[in-house]
Amino acid sequence: MTADVGVPTVRRPLSPVWLWVSLLIVAAPLAGTALGETPIPLSTVWQALANQMLGAGYPLDPIDQGIVWAYRLPRALVAGACGAGLAISGLVLQTLLRNALADPYLLGISAGASTGAVTVAVAGIGAGFVPMSAGALLGAIAAFALVVGLARLSGGGPGVRGAAQIVLAGIAGSQLFNALTSFIIARSASAEQARGIMFWLLGNLSGVRWNDVGLSLAAAVTVLGAAAWHIRALDAFAFGTESAASLGVPVRRVQAVLILATAMATAVMVSVTGAIGFVGLVIPHAARFLVGTRHARLVPVSALIGMVFLIAADVIARMLVPGQTLPIGVVTALVGAPAFAAILIRGRSAS
Repeated sequence: MTADVGVPTVRRPLSPVWLWVSLLIVAAPLAGTALGETPIPLSTVWQALANQMLGAGYPLDPIDQGIVWAYRLPRALVAGACGAGLAISGLVLQTLLRNALADPYLLGISAGASTGAVTVAVAGIGAGFVPMSAGALLGAIAAFALVVGLARLSGGGPGVRGAAQIVLAGIAGSQLFNALTSFIIARSASAEQARGIMFWLLGNLSGVRWNDVGLSLAAAVTVLGAAAWHIRALDAFAFGTESAASLGVPVRRVQAVLILATAMATAVMVSVTGAIGFVGLVIPHAARFLVGTRHARLVPVSALIGMVFLIAADVIARMLVPGQTLPIGVVTALVGAPAFAAILIRGRSAS
C-alpha cells in the first residue's frame, strides 16, 4: 500500500487590482486638492492634512492650510462622491429599463430634484424647516412618478417599445420641470439670486463645505450599497423583467428599492452641486467597454470611473479659463457629448 502524501496547498497571491484601486481612491482626491489654477505641491497637501488631522505642527502658510482643508479637499471629496453616485444611478436605470439612453438627467429625475431644491431655497416653501435635500428628493420622486405614469398611459410596457416610451416621457418630464424651475426663479428670486441659481443649476462645486461631504458620501454609499446588494438581480434584469421573474427575482420589490435609492442619491447630489449631466449616461458605457456586462465588475468599476471623471472635470473647470471657474456641468457636457457620440457610432458598427 502506498501512503497518501499530503500535497501542500499553494496559496494564490492576492490580486494587485485591489491595491491599485485603493491607491486610486486615495490619489484622485489628493490630486484634485493639489491641482488648480494655482497648483499646491503634494508635500504641502500632506503637511496640511497632517496638521489638521494629527496636530503635526508643520510650519505652513495659514492661507495654504485653509485652501487645502476648507476649500479644495471637501470640493474634491464631494466631486468624487457625486461622480460615483451618478455613475451607479445611470448604470442601475439603464439595466432596469434595458435602455442605453437612461440616466437620471434624461429621465427627469435631475430636473425634478432641481425644481424641488429651488422651490425650497427661493420660494420659501417649508418656512425654513424643510432642507434643500428633502425638497430635491420630493421633486425627484414626483418627476419619476410622472414619467412612469406618462409612459404607461402612452402604451409603454415591457420590451423595446416600453423602454422607448419611458425615454420619451422622461424628455417631456425634464422639459416640464425645467420650465417650472425657470418660472419659480423668475417669480420669486431677485436678480442676484437668479444669477447664482442659474450658475448652480449648471453644476457648481464652489460653495461646498465639510457638511456637504458627509451628505454626498452617504448618498453615494447608499446607492452603491443597494446596487451591490442586488448584483445578481441586476444581471437577471439585463435579460428583461420576465426573465428576472422566472429566475426568482422579486421584480417589483427590487425595482422599487433600486429606483428609490437612485432618486434619493440624485436628489441629494443635485441639492449639493446642481444638475450635472452626462456622468450617469456615459460612464456605465465606458465601464462595459472595459470589463463587460457582469455587474459584479460593472458596479465597482463604474463607481471608480465616475469618481475619477468628476474630480478631473472639476480640476479642468478651475483651470480652463484663467481667473474664472466654469460650471462643472459645462465640462462634463463638453467631454460627455463627443464620448456618447462615439459610443453610438461604435454600437452601430458592432450591430
